[in-house]
Amino acid sequence: MRYLAVFFCFLFAQIVSAQDDLLSQIDTTDANTKVVAAFKAVKIVNLESTKLLGKKDLFFVVAHRFASVKEGFEGFFGLDNAVTQIKFIYGLTDKLSVAAARSEQAYDFSAKYLIVAQQKDHSAYTIVGFHSIGFNNLLKESNYPKMSFSNRLIYVNQLLISRKFNEKFSLEMAPTYFHENFVVDDEQSNSQFALGLGGRYKLSKRVSINADYVPHLNRSSSSPFRNPLSLGVDIETGGHVFQMHFTNSQGIHESGFLGNTTGNWGKGDIFFGFNLVRVF
Repeated sequence: MRYLAVFFCFLFAQIVSAQDDLLSQIDTTDANTKVVAAFKAVKIVNLESTKLLGKKDLFFVVAHRFASVKEGFEGFFGLDNAVTQIKFIYGLTDKLSVAAARSEQAYDFSAKYLIVAQQKDHSAYTIVGFHSIGFNNLLKESNYPKMSFSNRLIYVNQLLISRKFNEKFSLEMAPTYFHENFVVDDEQSNSQFALGLGGRYKLSKRVSINADYVPHLNRSSSSPFRNPLSLGVDIETGGHVFQMHFTNSQGIHESGFLGNTTGNWGKGDIFFGFNLVRVF
């Protein structure tokens, strides 16, 4: 997987060298030739995109990840059980957004800010910083009697680097460092590294297909977890974006899918999910 990540980095570098209507914000360029956004939603699928909110914009996000489709008809192909996240994102300025979220898995607080905007004949990339702190809700004192508050903390730091190549196609690379104060695998380092890779291809004015993949770079050999791979479709309907996808991660918060993905695409152990984004 590490070699695959290096290959994608090389491919990305070679390609680079060679709220009334959300899509009207995404697919146009202003008078200063700044590319407004490479992606139409704040997430590609699981991975954060380089999209930022406008000043005083408020997004309300409801995200669901149902159980594995391997449950078959008995579990209604996973639809009987779901993990749900409720999230609010607010644009403090055009260059800084903050968010707060809660799911059964974690409380999550984050900030995302613009470093460089892609501009014609000036900058080939959009670069955005992302930082979050989470509180793991799955660590129960009944299972871990010596558990302290600090053991629940999770820190995530990402540099999101995207390029919009044309009106249809965008790519993103996301070098990632995250730290879990508690890890299930005794051989796993608390400090972990990953490389997010994602893309979007626009099929029509309101529909695109998206994908992201995040190889873990220092996972222990005894770890039961896998790299998250997600495929989805985005549909824009004026006031909101509806994202439907399949992924091998039921975790929604950052460390939930970065370090604790359990599903196996090869065995059909995948989860159907969606993100519904309402703009105020």
